[in-house]
Order: sequence, then C-alpha cells, then structure tokens
Amino acid sequence: MTEPRNHPLMRRRGGGEAPVRYVELLFDLVYVFAIIQLSHFLLANLTLLGAAQTLLLWFAVWLGWQYTGWVTNWFEPDAPAIRLLLLLTMALALAMSAALPEAFGDRGLAFALCFVAMQVGRATWIWSRLAGHPLRSNYSRILGWALIAAVLWIIGGMLEGTARLALWLLAVLCDYVSPMFGFPLPGLGRSDSQRDWDIEGGHLVERCALFMLIALGETILITGGALTHSDWHPATLAAAATAFLVTVSMWGVYFHIAIHDASAAIRRVSDPGRMGARFHYIHALILASVIATAVGIELVVAHPFGHLEPPARIVLTAAPVLFLAAMTIYKAQVYGRPPLSHLVGIVLLPAIALSLLPWHDALPVLLGNALVLASVSVWERMSRRGVIAW
Repeated sequence: MTEPRNHPLMRRRGGGEAPVRYVELLFDLVYVFAIIQLSHFLLANLTLLGAAQTLLLWFAVWLGWQYTGWVTNWFEPDAPAIRLLLLLTMALALAMSAALPEAFGDRGLAFALCFVAMQVGRATWIWSRLAGHPLRSNYSRILGWALIAAVLWIIGGMLEGTARLALWLLAVLCDYVSPMFGFPLPGLGRSDSQRDWDIEGGHLVERCALFMLIALGETILITGGALTHSDWHPATLAAAATAFLVTVSMWGVYFHIAIHDASAAIRRVSDPGRMGARFHYIHALILASVIATAVGIELVVAHPFGHLEPPARIVLTAAPVLFLAAMTIYKAQVYGRPPLSHLVGIVLLPAIALSLLPWHDALPVLLGNALVLASVSVWERMSRRGVIAW
C-alpha cells in the first residue's frame, strides 16, 4: 500500500524482510495432519472420481492456509488479536481435516461449515479491526466473496454425490478466480493489486517453502511407516531407498530456486501482489504433486514387485510429471525462462513409464522416476554453477 503502515496490527518492516513467527509455525502443524488425511483419502479412492474429489479437497485445504498466509504477511502474528485469530483458525482447520475422509459422505456438511467458518471468520475478524484504514475496503470485497462461496459450500454439504461435487467446485472457483480480478463486487469496485496488495516477498516465499517441507515430510512418514510394518526383504529395502531418493530429488529441484531468488523476483516487479498470488496458485499444483507422489511411494514400498494396476501406474507417472511441470512454471516466473532440465524430465518420465508397460511391477517405475528427478536436480545445480549450459 502506498499509505503509511500506521495501523497497530500491521507489520513493521523497516525496509527488511518480515520474519516468520513461531505462532505461524505452530499454525502449520495442523496441516501435517491435513496432508496425511489427503494422501490416505486418495489411497482409499484410487479412481478418476476419487482423484477429482481429492484435488477439490486439497484446493480447499490450500485456500485455508493461503488466505491465512496473506494475513500474516500484512499483519503482525505476535499481536494478541492476530495470534488469537491464528489459533482459532488452526482449531477449525483441525476439525475440517478430521472431517476430510468423510467429506463426500456423512461429514460433508461438517467439513463445509468448518471451512466456511475459517474463511468468513478470518475476513470478518480483520475487517472489524480496520475501521478508517485503506485496507478495509479490500477486506470488504474479500468478505463479500467469502460469503458467496459460503452459500455454495453449505448447500453442497447438504446435498450428495455429483451435486455436492459440482457446487463445491463452483465454491472453489469463487475463491480462486475472484482474486485474479481484484474481488470485484457491485458498489465496491475491485482491488488495485499494486496499491492494495503490497506484500513482503521474502515472507511469502519462505512460508510456501515451509509448507513444501511439510508435504515432503509426508513422503518420509509413508516410507518409514511402510518399512516399520513390513519384512525387511531386499526388495522392500530397495523400494525404501528409491523412495528416499525421490524425496531428496524433489527437495533439490524445488529448493534450487532458493528463497532469495524467488523473493528477489517479487521485489523486481511493479505489481508484487499479483506475482505473489501467482506463486500461491503454482504452489497449489506443486504441493498436490508431492501428495500424489507420497501415495505412489506407499503403493510401491508396501508391494515392490506386486502387480501394478492401471490407476496406481497413472499416479506413479503423473505425479512427478505434474511436479516438474509446475516447477517449470514457477522457475519461469522467477528466472524469466523455463529450465531445459525440467522440460527434458517431463518428456522422459512418461517415456520410461511406457517402456515399462510389459512389466507390471511397481519398483521399476518408481526407480525410473527417481533417476529422472535426481538427474534433473543435478543438471540444474551444475547449470547454475556454469558447469554446463542451462
């Protein structure tokens, strides 16, 4: 915002980056549980419909975290009013995550009510404390769209089957599409992203990176859990080692952007709020791919040489492809061009999967993924050091 940040709840930046507070890290802990619930939901519903339902639920989970991330970027998390807001939102997120496995069953309305309470409650809380502040009109529009989406969430929660899925999809679109156009509402106009969305890039990027670690942690938990409950047969150990390589390689590919590079990209543009919003949208895809990868890992480590059914094969192949595709978009935003290593990886992953079609075992597919991801990670690291061409 061009106006002084003179509200008592606003962060005092002083020209530096806004640090991540401990209460924000506490808030993130509930999303460890949410990620576990999502991966188990997909594993139990490994069909096209189940994948669509999981993706929609993930978008809802990410929305709750994302909108809270904007709050802690603008407002001081250690201020009593904001800290209380974070704790209340955390409690609602915990209840929403507990209802997630039955979100398309008996707990659909409970899931919807928890989500609505998070979105509407957060916007109302901030709006009520911004009297006379220029940012209040922005939160009036955010609250208006939260209420529109709330109607769709609640009605969907009271219906069943396809009707619930369709209404919740419309609700998600309300929350994802409205920011792209400045939350336009009759009589309130739309937000000006340059004036109303003055964000601190370093904080936003660091928060996204910390969530990435949560998602990667799920792949570690699943690998360790599968090892704990299985005989340590050489095939099982080989599958666990391969899964570990996948995790480390994804970490390497993601963190090549470095917090500094992505933060600097936001600082360079004239409209940092719009770029920050793009980063959040891209992370919805990046993190979805990591969750799907965790499901694939569980399938392989549990039965390394078991028969690989078509849905499992699709998950194993599509997850790393989506990961590299989303990372390509992210790095094109940060560096101004897509990395060649990622584009080659996107081609190689399905090619290897197709070449392994005569074999139905799971481990060779995961091994192919691991080798491609590791190669992409090493290639990019070498290219950024100038050892090879980008």
